[in-house]
Amino acid sequence: MSSLAAAETPQQSVAAKKKSGGGLGRYIIWRALLIIPTVFILVTMVFVLMRTIGDPITSAVGGKLPADQLAERISKAGYDRPLYEQYFEYLGQVFTGNFGETITDNRPVTEVLVNFGSATLELAIYTLIVAFIVGIPLGMLAAYYRDKGPDAALRIFAIFTYATPVFFSGLLMKLIFGVWLGWLPVSGRASVNTELAIQIAVPNPTGIYLIDAIQTGDPANVADVLQHAILPALTLGMMTAGVFLRLVRTNMIGTIGREYVESGRSRGVSEFRLVTKHAYRPALIPVITVIGMQIALLLGGAVLTETTFEWKGLGFQLAYYLSARDFVAVQGIVAMLAVIVAISNFIVDILAALIDPRVRY
Repeated sequence: MSSLAAAETPQQSVAAKKKSGGGLGRYIIWRALLIIPTVFILVTMVFVLMRTIGDPITSAVGGKLPADQLAERISKAGYDRPLYEQYFEYLGQVFTGNFGETITDNRPVTEVLVNFGSATLELAIYTLIVAFIVGIPLGMLAAYYRDKGPDAALRIFAIFTYATPVFFSGLLMKLIFGVWLGWLPVSGRASVNTELAIQIAVPNPTGIYLIDAIQTGDPANVADVLQHAILPALTLGMMTAGVFLRLVRTNMIGTIGREYVESGRSRGVSEFRLVTKHAYRPALIPVITVIGMQIALLLGGAVLTETTFEWKGLGFQLAYYLSARDFVAVQGIVAMLAVIVAISNFIVDILAALIDPRVRY
């Protein structure tokens, strides 16, 4: 009997490992493989939508060139070929990292993505910081005062921040804090002096102004960069904070009624401590799963926010190329944003699986 038990022990151990980790491993592999068809569908949709207005050359410079020169440029770019040939060539370029060249300034789209992507990344980080700092504590507070005055006020606040158009709230903040009060700058990522200091003092800038300003060694430059970031981050961050507030409130109310919380309450633990120490962690798991969807919303809002505050990132450039009808550049930027959203959702799903074992399949 003892030898049989000893023989079964390794098998049981392997089975236990497969049960605990194998499911998660398969889930990660499956989610990674799903990125390929997701990106394929998104890129295809972008290509088809861009072709509904005709070829990009005609859209951009159709009324500015003679017919023979226009036809020559169309032929040189390959837009006179059958649509399916253009499509497969475009797919091959995208999957090798080549998004073509802009029509307006004849520069590689990948160069635009690299030069302006860091600005959008910086704004996205500021936005998520604002959303977490505002949305999660207010959601906990709303759950603590459930169905009371503060809870009703906070729910109205969440609906208002989410429903208000980004460009309207941005213009309102510029008017109040920039024009009337004069507290904060209303445009740009930094003042001219700070940008010159970064160019002179930082030989290899990252494009993220806060990091570059720190490298200059002057606290005034760091303060200037942060001051320019406050209004754009608040404008975009408050919209996301409203989503987090309602999500944390709803999940925390459900968590407060669970057995382990009731057990703590029966032992005399204060309601405030139950909310802030015991109930909030499980309530944060749904927030993590929603971040992936919020990244897509954030990137969409970044177009209006960057345009409103002249924050020269991908959103600002996308608006510029749209006004110039440069659909090659628009197609490349939108395709890249789609790839970012797909990868971000993959990362968020993996984090959710690591935090919540129920996600493992």
